[in-house]
Amino acid sequence: MLALTRKVGEKIVIGDNITLTVVEVKGETVRLGIDAPKDIKIYRGEIYQAIIEENKQAAAGSLSSLAELKNLPIGNAPKP
Repeated sequence: MLALTRKVGEKIVIGDNITLTVVEVKGETVRLGIDAPKDIKIYRGEIYQAIIEENKQAAAGSLSSLAELKNLPIGNAPKP
């Protein structure tokens, strides 16, 4: 991890097209402005972790559903 010290108004550039700007500092809270292309997804850390957990749970449910597919008839099943 890279740790940098910045003052209000100072920037950090990531790659060729992402810029972080320190907008405000109040006590222990830092407000950042992010300038990035619209196709770059930006999440707060806790939201990103919640998405990952939700995807894991959805995938686990899908795997149990896939196991049930083994019990389905294959071939020319009678039409209802």
